[in-house]
Amino acid sequence: MKIAAESSKTPNEGYLDGQILVAMPTMQDERFSRSVIYLCAHSSEGAMGIIVNQPAPNIRFSDLLVQLDVIPGEGLIELPRHGEIVRVLKGGPVETQRGFVLHSADYFIKDSTLPINGGICLTATLDILKAIANGSGPESAVLALGYAGWAPGQLESEIQANGWLNCEADSALVFGTDAEQKYDLALKKIGIDLGKLSSEAGHA
Repeated sequence: MKIAAESSKTPNEGYLDGQILVAMPTMQDERFSRSVIYLCAHSSEGAMGIIVNQPAPNIRFSDLLVQLDVIPGEGLIELPRHGEIVRVLKGGPVETQRGFVLHSADYFIKDSTLPINGGICLTATLDILKAIANGSGPESAVLALGYAGWAPGQLESEIQANGWLNCEADSALVFGTDAEQKYDLALKKIGIDLGKLSSEAGHA
């Protein structure tokens, strides 16, 4: 999926790029049950986001670096400390063999990095993995395998059908290491107690 550079502009009214989507408890699609999604792009052409609270099982960042020939196997012991703690996530059901790095804005590659909002960027090239491996990468980063995508008007329809709530993004929700807590944290940020949220909940 090609992400247009204009997505980095100030979001148009009604569009949610740079926001967090939170799945309602009534979400029917099991792939998105209790999911927290950082929305990278949203326009009249559709939407694209990264699920930030579903760790990829049994996959370590360092192992991926070896598989992709970013570093040799013996180079693992030389991986910078922050490179060792980069989390690998299941970013969504689309293009699951492709990697997308959400990261802080202290790292930027011209024509490759998409600034989104609030100091958060997206880069999907091997260059950023090499930078993380040699210690020159961003301070904060997560690597997502795959992404979530919506056709034109699809996300709006799902929101109107009470499938999603949204809130402002922050570094804890995007880069926090405790994936299990992100869903509850996002709901609290919206001002919702999950125990009191009924299936008939209206729009936030």
